[in-house]
Amino acid sequence: MQYRRFGRTELAMPVLSCGGMRYQHKWQDTPWSEIPEEGQRNLEAIIRRALEVGINHIETARGYGTSEMQLGRILPQLPRQEIIVQTKIGPSRDPKHFLAKFEQSLAYLNLEYVDLLAIHGLNTWEDLDYSLGGCLEVCQQLVRQGRVRFVGFSTHGPTEVIIKAIESGAFDYVNLHWYFINQTNWPAIEAAHRQDMGVFIISPSDKGGKLYDPPAKLVWLCQPLSPMVFNDLFCLSHPQVHTLSIGAARPSDFDEHLRAVQLLDRADELLPPILARLEQALIEQVGEYYAKTWHLGLPRYDQTPGQVNIPFILLLRNLVLAYDLLDYARGRYNLLGNAGSWLPGQRADKVDPQALQACLIHSPHRERIPALLQEAHRLLSGVEVKRLSQS
Repeated sequence: MQYRRFGRTELAMPVLSCGGMRYQHKWQDTPWSEIPEEGQRNLEAIIRRALEVGINHIETARGYGTSEMQLGRILPQLPRQEIIVQTKIGPSRDPKHFLAKFEQSLAYLNLEYVDLLAIHGLNTWEDLDYSLGGCLEVCQQLVRQGRVRFVGFSTHGPTEVIIKAIESGAFDYVNLHWYFINQTNWPAIEAAHRQDMGVFIISPSDKGGKLYDPPAKLVWLCQPLSPMVFNDLFCLSHPQVHTLSIGAARPSDFDEHLRAVQLLDRADELLPPILARLEQALIEQVGEYYAKTWHLGLPRYDQTPGQVNIPFILLLRNLVLAYDLLDYARGRYNLLGNAGSWLPGQRADKVDPQALQACLIHSPHRERIPALLQEAHRLLSGVEVKRLSQS
């Protein structure tokens, strides 16, 4: 395993982290007596395998149902000074509610302290206000008490909210989305680097394209690497990125990612030809000018009639045309309208195309976009999807 300095925390962070949202029994709290023995044995095998290969960062959240409670049966058996444990608590208007959730987390984890505590889902300006107010005061008190070592935040929010949180100077690290197919948050990573914060990438393989089940075209474009290994190398080739979350559901789920770690010193050799093929694949489908300018001047969802998430929908269309990522794109598209601040905005069928013209005046493709949105809807629409935590 390779390790990177996790910003000003000075923690030696493995470049792969063991995420805790795939191996839990349920998304809801459940009595211990209802946890299947086989499921608990699987979780323990995952943690043992992670430690065996040097992945000593174990990440979970109060919002991950039984994950904390199940981890609490194995964490006390491990050498405490050799593991990095992180949990996350959602922001709350009431600091007492936030503290109560933390107390519940620590009791479930069966630990005296956690190394990393994140405010979970700092997605909106309102979340930022709650976080920088009473929630942060609670976190600082927990640090003084020795029950938390470092404080950060996780986010699925817009880049401008993320940057504002980073530039507050209040946080030691950030968990955010950034990977090859969606690089929107790069300015936030640069802002975190300027603040010397740790940078943790959320769900690079799932939200990064369901790369555990890639389409044949993407497999061909990424040769000689698998799409998963390519994406890992792409992310980790940037020194501003410190670790990638691996949401393992079984011990073998680490194997493909470990191949990427072995190839890190060859990233400069392996990545350029793949990146060139991926870029050319998009150009062949949409034209060079559109491929390089499609994102310019697009309004945010909250600046759009019907709150249509135009940038995200056009991105999904690109991914289908260029890389055949249809299953991934359909799943994400049909979450729109059902995921709240975790994936904000609406689908393209929620507004009259003519009503969009006024908000597209800064786009070089303003005349085409209404038709492209309707095309995307016909391509991607289907059964509405809910977030995993709502299932």
